[in-house]
Amino acid sequence: MLRRALGWRREPSRGRVDGGTAFRRPRGYIRAMTGAELPDPVVRRADPVPAPGSGGLVDRHGRVATDLRVSLTDRCNLRCTYCMPPEGLQWLPKVEQLTDDEVVRLVRIGVEQLGIREVRFTGGEPLLRPGLPGIVAAATALRPRPEVSLTTNAIGLSRMAPALAEAGLDRINVSLDTLDRDRFKQLTHRDRLDDVLAGLAAAQAAGLTPVKVNAVLLHGLNDVDAVPLLEFCVEHGYQLRFIEQMPLDAHHAWTRGRMVTAEDILERLSARFALTPDSEERGSAPAERWLVDGGPATVGVIASVTRSFCGACDRTRLTADGQVRNCLFAREESDLRTPLREGATDQELADRWRIATLGKLPGHGIDDPSFLQPSRPMSAIGG
Repeated sequence: MLRRALGWRREPSRGRVDGGTAFRRPRGYIRAMTGAELPDPVVRRADPVPAPGSGGLVDRHGRVATDLRVSLTDRCNLRCTYCMPPEGLQWLPKVEQLTDDEVVRLVRIGVEQLGIREVRFTGGEPLLRPGLPGIVAAATALRPRPEVSLTTNAIGLSRMAPALAEAGLDRINVSLDTLDRDRFKQLTHRDRLDDVLAGLAAAQAAGLTPVKVNAVLLHGLNDVDAVPLLEFCVEHGYQLRFIEQMPLDAHHAWTRGRMVTAEDILERLSARFALTPDSEERGSAPAERWLVDGGPATVGVIASVTRSFCGACDRTRLTADGQVRNCLFAREESDLRTPLREGATDQELADRWRIATLGKLPGHGIDDPSFLQPSRPMSAIGG
């Protein structure tokens, strides 16, 4: 087994409900795997770092949030097994969701007063939001102009890609976990693979590049798809990112022991491709990247669970119902919707956002025995 050959050892796994064991990574494991060691993430800091409670979004650990993830809806037209049950979930009532104008106002406050440089619109499925092109256009019209992107399952993207490009959208991330039609239907409970592939092609044709593909692998379902997905992305010029399955499923069935880890993924890919670390500065990016067969194509692995990057986190999140979240795994939220609707000024809303950021924890705590999944699943948080 490759991990044993590289000096891994089994030890009791903290946080495992079943009391099982897990492999522990030895020092220099990336060097042993690829011939060079990938640098640790570096926190991107404002220059100069503003004092807490003024300026940008600074937490007590010195991290500066400059990347805003905005969920536009909790609804989705797929039923991915690692996200929600086949019958779906109880959706947010429309009255509880932020209106288009409210979304735009909070994004504007983030950009103009709080130092936000990147805005990513997510869901649920953001293409289900009727006002999406207008929201994108308003965000790209802000000054200083943020980078604006979208994470989508690509159903309907073949039709909407030109309008999103016209609105100024910079690029697209598409979720795609398999190229096998039967497995796609098994994973999503929908027979929509052709729509996703058409959406990818339309995004590339509209110039929404680089087109990135996000894939989650599950043991016994689609873990065999690692190599085919990378072959497909290299052939079409898409950038593939594998993401470790995270404890954000609606039915709370996630266990670490059943998770396909970053090392599992690299082991599969290394049987087909020569992987060498990308020398480009990683900064606060979540993906560790490797050159595929010497490049220029790359593949990334976002090891949110086994190789966390919390120390370099520069994200803040806004849910579809107007709650600020400092982390995907946070169990606390800060309400901006209520004061917004009660007449709070831009400055008052900015101050509330700053105060909320101060409470950001140093890490997600998945390895802590006391870790509990957040009550909201991924679809209700926004990636």
